[in-house]
Amino acid sequence: QDKERSPAKHKAAPKIKPRLPVKEIDERNKKRIRELNGEFLNLYRVLGHHANLLSAWIEFAYTLRRDCTTSRSLRELMILRGAQLEGSAYEWHQHRRWARQQGVPPEQIEDLFFWRESPRFTDAECAALALTEAMMHGNVSDDVYAGLAKHFAPSEIIELALTAGFYAMVPRVLNALKVPIEEETLHAPVGAENTRGEKA
Repeated sequence: QDKERSPAKHKAAPKIKPRLPVKEIDERNKKRIRELNGEFLNLYRVLGHHANLLSAWIEFAYTLRRDCTTSRSLRELMILRGAQLEGSAYEWHQHRRWARQQGVPPEQIEDLFFWRESPRFTDAECAALALTEAMMHGNVSDDVYAGLAKHFAPSEIIELALTAGFYAMVPRVLNALKVPIEEETLHAPVGAENTRGEKA
């Protein structure tokens, strides 16, 4: 008679060892992050080794997130596609949470890998995703730009180009410094509010 099998144990994923210590954020930047209702991310704790550059990073990132006229959900799709292309687990994990908070349908997130074939994306979203891929590869063709110009005003094109450009840099920085994902966010439901109940 077969012995009853014990439940399978999930193997713990190997932890990334950061190349720089994850340190306490300085008080000036902590205050600014609180004002922005942000989170004390490990990325900020590593960049905090240079407080002035962390400050500049925060201001630019939050301007892109909150002070644009294009929809945040569209820009989150662009960021997630960039994370896929770069294989960035950290960026994918964080922005999948934030995309859900901003109302991105889970079906779009599921289909993002094959967005060209999926019926779940509008023509404008496809144009923005094409820009993202082209910028990640370092060559935006006239056809890609023409597709973008059909749907977006010049100021909106600037927003999308800077979003794609900034979030092409982010995974490269994450990889260079081996920034680990925050343990507490790994166990939070996807799309949940952050630990202070605020939207990122």
